[in-house]
Amino acid sequence: MSEFSLDLSEEQRDLRDWVHGFAAEVVRPAAAEWDAREQTPWPVLAEAAKIGLYGFEFLANSWADPTGLSLCLASEELFWGDAGIGLSIMGTALAVAAIYGSGTQEQLLEWVPLCFGDQAEVKVAAFCSTEPEAGSDVAAMRTRARYDAATDEWVLNGQKAYATNGGIASVHVVTASVEPELGARGQAAFVVPPGTPGLAGGNKLRKLGLRASHTADVFLDEVRVPGRCLLGGREALEERLARARAGQRASDRASGGQAAMRTFELTRPTVGAQALGIARAAYEYALEYAKGREQFGRPIVDNQAIAFALADMRMEIDAARLLVWRAAWMGRNNRPFAAGEGSMSKLKAGEVAVEVTGKAVQILGGAGFVRDHPVERWYRDAKIYTIFEGTSEIQRLVVARAISGRPIR
Repeated sequence: MSEFSLDLSEEQRDLRDWVHGFAAEVVRPAAAEWDAREQTPWPVLAEAAKIGLYGFEFLANSWADPTGLSLCLASEELFWGDAGIGLSIMGTALAVAAIYGSGTQEQLLEWVPLCFGDQAEVKVAAFCSTEPEAGSDVAAMRTRARYDAATDEWVLNGQKAYATNGGIASVHVVTASVEPELGARGQAAFVVPPGTPGLAGGNKLRKLGLRASHTADVFLDEVRVPGRCLLGGREALEERLARARAGQRASDRASGGQAAMRTFELTRPTVGAQALGIARAAYEYALEYAKGREQFGRPIVDNQAIAFALADMRMEIDAARLLVWRAAWMGRNNRPFAAGEGSMSKLKAGEVAVEVTGKAVQILGGAGFVRDHPVERWYRDAKIYTIFEGTSEIQRLVVARAISGRPIR
């Protein structure tokens, strides 16, 4: 009989400590500067690439962990350092997840190396799914893809919104509707290679948080890509469309809802781990501040109001981590999210990050409201985790549908 254990392996502990060291020594010292500059921290990306933290080999080795925990461990530590820089480093992984989730082995080998570049010239990649009128409502996507049989090319037209690395990426992975009448089941994902004419990025958006990470709209005007850029290939697409036309339920891998939903399913536990990193940073800082800050002749941590708040912060972080780890293990071992476990993990972790960082600001009082202390930045960074890659409301909808079996709207 196998023994149940939550102990990390030696390899997992080494990975966690290695990433934590980079976060503490390289990321944190640079965080305030790049947050204020609101620019992509290319020098930090270069440092990450130099040590092997940024690149496909790192992602592949992390994904090879049969427990599914390695990528979550690394993400929590990196985002403990800083979320904006962390997303600049990890943002490319979303495009890679799309290629992995929907593409063939040949496409993985062809396009993924171009997503990262090399140590001499670091590159980034972008996953472009959200649109001005199609965020949570994936079926409302207006970007279109039509096939030109004469040239064996796909022609893309449309606009994407809020794309991480949009416009500055070497490789863009774009979701588009092939048969609009089929809604979300008529969509597919395409790789847009570097330098393809017709793709343009808008101005970098100025954001509440994650300011070091580049976010922009992406415009596609008669963008022509070779037929091989359709992730999964034409044969698989035609089979899936035929099932959709016949009213049959697509298989798990083919549906990937749809390309966008397959990507989000793969990444939700990792996104939850990112939120945990922010929450843990705020909790640890508030705890140390409360131990050192004296009022009425004693440390404020001696007051139940403060101590109980810190106890709740720690409890919620640990509870969220267990949900994240469970979902990561299930996803890695192909266990179905029968109760929406992937959505649960992201939902809980995102809301915990907002709650914990808010309490950290409160514990610091006036000091928490100024930039002399990092908790205000963590507070700003946390909010997006209840919004992007599926809002909290959408995550609840996924869980509710899963547990009820009803078409809840």
